Amino acid sequence: MLAGGIAHDFNNFLTIVGGNLELARMRLGPEGPVPAILGEIETACRRAAFLSSQLLTFAKGGAPVRRVTSVARLVMDAVQLVRAGAQISIDLAVEQDLWPSRVDPGQIGQALHNILLNARQAMPEGGIIEVRAQNLTAEHVRGANDRIRIAIRDYGCGIPADILPRIFDPYFTTKPGGKGLGLATAYAIVTKHGGGLSVESRPGEGAVFTIDLPASHEQPQEPPEIVSEVRAGRGRVLVMDDEEPLRKLLVNVLTGIGYECQTARDGAEAIALYESAKSTGRPFDVVLLDLTVPGGMGGVEAAASLKSLDPSLKLIVSSGYSDAPVMSNFRNYGFDDVLPKPWSVAQVSEVFRRVCVPDPDRAT
Repeated sequence: MLAGGIAHDFNNFLTIVGGNLELARMRLGPEGPVPAILGEIETACRRAAFLSSQLLTFAKGGAPVRRVTSVARLVMDAVQLVRAGAQISIDLAVEQDLWPSRVDPGQIGQALHNILLNARQAMPEGGIIEVRAQNLTAEHVRGANDRIRIAIRDYGCGIPADILPRIFDPYFTTKPGGKGLGLATAYAIVTKHGGGLSVESRPGEGAVFTIDLPASHEQPQEPPEIVSEVRAGRGRVLVMDDEEPLRKLLVNVLTGIGYECQTARDGAEAIALYESAKSTGRPFDVVLLDLTVPGGMGGVEAAASLKSLDPSLKLIVSSGYSDAPVMSNFRNYGFDDVLPKPWSVAQVSEVFRRVCVPDPDRAT
């Protein structure tokens, strides 16, 4: 609970800092020393966002946002990432027609990277890491399901028997300068996907980490497009967030790319503003709702009321929590899209471009 609360607040702060940095860089242009300084701050923000995402994996808010994904592609991408610039070689064998899995690709990719990085660090002088991925059919085991097994073996110094039971504990590390979050994060991620992560090791003989994931027999879904450019749009939008700096930031971002924007502090105020706008014949095209408002009406309750006023209204949910029931199944709660915090200006522009399509029957 503590980790989740800290990460949620962190994501709000990082959104404010990172968003305003982007606006400052856009207005300053590339010349002079200031943009380079802002770039260093942005790098620190990205590192803080990564740490926040690790904290969230230990909390309810770290529940995975799943889609049917090619596990073979996730394994190959993770191997390619950890191989870059390293002295080790990787012997990779992926079974042909490896099944996909319904997973959060970002989280599983992070877990694979953490385990591969641990294997690389176990052999500072270089060596071979063996990576195997195969289908496991469980048709003869009662109550079991088909699964995918990924085994990662290193030939390093191994793990002493007295340390082995603790390697998945948060903040436990034997490495100078280590944070003790890599393997703990991997374990939390795999467990929350209904899988298992185990290790076998003997001193002097290296270690084998084994990941089991539930298999899916559906077709993998295409990954969403990675957006890096800011896209202009138009329409009347209403932004609800309890953080005043976030409201100001969103107004600056949205008006700067072509939208007309108003703000509300909580769900009740958002409903009142929408009713007022509708009565004047100029309803909003889309409403962005913060999921959690301490002491006030949050996004889910507000969404239900707004949809009753106008079933065609487009709604976006935003949160510093990656809360599974709403953030991964947002359509079940009446939302049309999702904007996790921290976000970039390009991500905001893309989400609003997708959903803010003016209704030709509405007055403008």
